Amino acid sequence: MTGGHELSRSGPDVTALVASWAGDLARLAALPLAGEELLHFLVRAASLVARAAAADPVDVDAARQVGASMVDAGLLAPDVLPITVSALARNLPTAARSAGADRPHETAPTVEAAVADGYVARLRARILDEQESMHRTEVAARRQMEGALRSSEARFRAIFANAGIGIGIVDMEGRIVDVNTAFASMLGYTVEEFRLLTVGDFVYADDAAQMWELYRDITEGRRDSARVEKRYRHREGHVVWTDLTASPIRDAHGVPVFIVVLVEDVTALRELRERLRRQALHDPLTLLPNRALFQDRLSAAFAQPGRRVGICHLDLDRFKAVNDRHGHEVGDALLIAVARLLDKWVATRGHLVARMGGDEFAILVDDPPEGELAMLADTVLAVLTEPIVIDEHRLVVSASIGVVEYAVEETTPTEILKAADVTLYWAKSDGRNRWVRFDPERHARDMTRYTLSATLLPGLERDEFQVEYQPIVGLSDDRAVGVEALVRWAHPTFGPLSPDQFIDLAEETGSIVQLGRHVLTSACERGAEWNTAHPGAGLFVSVNLAVRQAHDPDLVDDVTHALETTGLPPHLLQLELTESALLGPAGRPVEAIMALAGMGVRIAVDDFGTGYSNLGYLPRLPLHTLKLARMFIDGLHTPPADASPIVGGLIALAHALGLSVTAEGVETPAQADRLRASACDTAQGWLYGRPAPWHETARLLDTPLPPENRPAVLTPGRPQPGP
Repeated sequence: MTGGHELSRSGPDVTALVASWAGDLARLAALPLAGEELLHFLVRAASLVARAAAADPVDVDAARQVGASMVDAGLLAPDVLPITVSALARNLPTAARSAGADRPHETAPTVEAAVADGYVARLRARILDEQESMHRTEVAARRQMEGALRSSEARFRAIFANAGIGIGIVDMEGRIVDVNTAFASMLGYTVEEFRLLTVGDFVYADDAAQMWELYRDITEGRRDSARVEKRYRHREGHVVWTDLTASPIRDAHGVPVFIVVLVEDVTALRELRERLRRQALHDPLTLLPNRALFQDRLSAAFAQPGRRVGICHLDLDRFKAVNDRHGHEVGDALLIAVARLLDKWVATRGHLVARMGGDEFAILVDDPPEGELAMLADTVLAVLTEPIVIDEHRLVVSASIGVVEYAVEETTPTEILKAADVTLYWAKSDGRNRWVRFDPERHARDMTRYTLSATLLPGLERDEFQVEYQPIVGLSDDRAVGVEALVRWAHPTFGPLSPDQFIDLAEETGSIVQLGRHVLTSACERGAEWNTAHPGAGLFVSVNLAVRQAHDPDLVDDVTHALETTGLPPHLLQLELTESALLGPAGRPVEAIMALAGMGVRIAVDDFGTGYSNLGYLPRLPLHTLKLARMFIDGLHTPPADASPIVGGLIALAHALGLSVTAEGVETPAQADRLRASACDTAQGWLYGRPAPWHETARLLDTPLPPENRPAVLTPGRPQPGP
């Protein structure tokens, strides 16, 4: 069939429109067009409508022409126009039916309205033509024309009265001229009752200006059609939301005399949208606002210049234990109970309380008065002290709270949320069941630690860690018997860093093992070079081991490899460990230390005397040396010194156990003399040399120390760089 070929060449929108349109029209009786002829007409009309809808802006004139052509084709049955409007609405995409407006709050003309307008205009013109023709004919012809006019009007009235969507006609003063049954019943009225009302009877106070502006735009010719979502007041008092399209009816001179409105009830659709929106912005368990709504309100607060914003970010302490012990149902019930408490004590003060996820909640305070955030944090901690009963469980709950407040000009929504997260972490790490206020200096220190931990391994790869050496001097002749290897970090951003600034981070991240290998290898290389160049010197190198290194399974292999590759004899390597690093589970010596001592490596206890030393472990460990902590040496600046009996006792104890003693932190000749008088074996400190690169330290090793060309006495109590 020819029509079939035309239909196959049309686009998918046209094909769907023709199929739907033809199917609906086929149910009507006595159509002037049928079968192949009707199909040809609908294909041409649908193609023209699709092109008009796709134009930007919408080709209103072409759409009106389609409506007019329907009248010309004789499609005047009562349901033709409603069927046509319905088919267009179902099958043309929304984006194709309406174009963007030129000004804010303006609605683009719709294809459906334009087709209906063209249909009504052509029908009216046709009726007027028929009336004019009646005046030019004889009385008999006039009577015949009057009959035709009545028939046309009856058909138009049938269309108007039986349409499935609401249709109303309003004059330019807002008086209701006529409405159909669908429109009247939509608002709970009969047609007769509705005709007695005016547009003003349905207008809400907050949308009146918009509606009258719409009427003015139409009456003054600034637009030919408009579409808005408008609410009406139902006769019983509730709100009916509608999708309203308004178009003018003009007189012979083009002046608008009436406005035709097409109204569709979209109340259910709007309620569905509102439910979906609420579900998207509220937590389904606690019914509190969720993170998305919290962030929306936070952004809105930051849009107000000159104001301040405060956040209390709280997390329930040990909530995981509740889930693990009592199950997730009890945990969920606990979250609901906490949410109700927060809503009762906080939200009622006008502040937004949101569940951020898991057991985290946040309170947003817009422009808080002085002390408001502290009061809120104290209130939350106080109300949570009361046990919460869930079924038969009596749960004791506490919370950690991070408090942060900023002027909106000083930060951003993202940054203030980060600060709240950081402060919450501080509250937990400081002991829980407390609130902590954001401290920029503490945050800066934390960020520095984070940066250092992230750049430790890359720094090793870039050879940023330098090993320096400090002489260890025999007190009998003031000559160096060994050197201690001390690592320094030449950081590209923060400059030179001493070990106390990064060793703990290296242990936390596990980088201490790689760093320790680097220091061990460098120290063994220097020691081997010196002893090869000075046969019989017997200079040992001392290297610090951290706790994680001592328990690393590869420690023995690492030390063996370093000794074999450098050629340093094992007895010229000393490993310094703290008491905690020397002992394993149940107070037993670490097996690796026992193995290294068996190889001949010297083992020294570093910082002996700090903490609560257990003297009972000393005979059970393969030790060579005790290194006295500098706090004992600091008391030996001038005689008499309270520390002298303690130092003497420790030295005597070590000698009784067959151990040598090294004093750390020696800064003055008086300290050295008192140590010598107490029979201390060796010493190190600024008196003999500060940590320095190997080539500088090596120049001191052949001469008695301290060198005669520099002052021997340094400021007492001045801190010495850590190992």
